[in-house]
Amino acid sequence: MPEPTFDPLAFVEYPAEEMARRAAAFHADLSRRRTVRHFSSRPVPRAVIEDSLRAAGSAPSGANLQPWQFVVVSDPALKARIRVAAEEEEREFYARRAPQEWLAALAPLGTDADKPFLEAAPYLIAVFVQPHGLTPDGKTVKHYYAQESVGIATGFLIAALHHAGLATLTHTPSPMGFLTDLLGRPAHERPFLLLVVGYPADDAKVPQITKKPLDEIVTFR
Repeated sequence: MPEPTFDPLAFVEYPAEEMARRAAAFHADLSRRRTVRHFSSRPVPRAVIEDSLRAAGSAPSGANLQPWQFVVVSDPALKARIRVAAEEEEREFYARRAPQEWLAALAPLGTDADKPFLEAAPYLIAVFVQPHGLTPDGKTVKHYYAQESVGIATGFLIAALHHAGLATLTHTPSPMGFLTDLLGRPAHERPFLLLVVGYPADDAKVPQITKKPLDEIVTFR
């Protein structure tokens, strides 16, 4: 086993007042983030998508094995095929698979099986998790904490896209095997979620919801 090598940490420390300001500003910015279901077809600069994906790729992962793959879809014909497949699964979900308590939880959000945003938004980013990787000679390499790592990277991606000035929607039709087929992904990858990305429509509205306050989500010991 090779000896590990290390580089000096490129850490930037801020005065306490600056830390507090930055933390408050970041919280205020993310507090404006909302899941959007009505998207404009306005084009988005590809460089913004690329830099946001670079931010996602900087996320921590188990043993730094980076068990993620992001497939960016902008082709209208492919987006249309994804919509057809997703709506087929969603109709089955709403009609037969979803328990009533889950449907009741979704009711205040106004969701249904119709997903026009899959065609309207300029970009879809399909996120895949790799439970294991493959070496150039075809050997299997186990990825540790793959699901958790991809979840963290996806959080980075959503925050980066919001910070850049874009809206997103996390879409998780179940099952999502059609993404593997339509996007030609290998057998060692599994769909994690589909992220819809773009500008909100001019008339976009969002449900009236609240987030839990700090004292309901945090325990200091």
